[in-house]
Amino acid sequence: MSAAMKIAIGSDHAGFEHKQAIKAHCENLGHDVTDFGTYSEERCDYPVFIRPVAQAVARGEFERGIVLGGSGNGEAMVANRVKGIRCAVCWNEDSATLAREHNDANVLSMGQRLVPLEMALKIVDRFLTTPFEGGRHVRRIEMIDE
Repeated sequence: MSAAMKIAIGSDHAGFEHKQAIKAHCENLGHDVTDFGTYSEERCDYPVFIRPVAQAVARGEFERGIVLGGSGNGEAMVANRVKGIRCAVCWNEDSATLAREHNDANVLSMGQRLVPLEMALKIVDRFLTTPFEGGRHVRRIEMIDE
């Protein structure tokens, strides 16, 4: 596994169960995880919890962010509105690998209703351990961040 990282995590009610399990998994791996909420399965509005995760990663307070919801799509949309964030919706290990290698994704988004927990944990592991390839991808990342 990779060196310990500071990770920001957040979800809405539809991603709460996965968030709790992923948070514990990351802490067991030695990472420092800060939970931005939500803190229950009570219905809530995901931007309230996702935007602060993205903002904290963009400010450099955290090396990576993980956001969760029912599908992960809305969460990625919110995160990607924050300058400096490259949030990828991932559904398997290969999508997480490519998000890191080619896109230098700094926030991972997943949907609890679409990704079983066992796979979600594998995706998280891949997201946290895969380095950015650099090279030909740097120019594209610079274009995204313009």
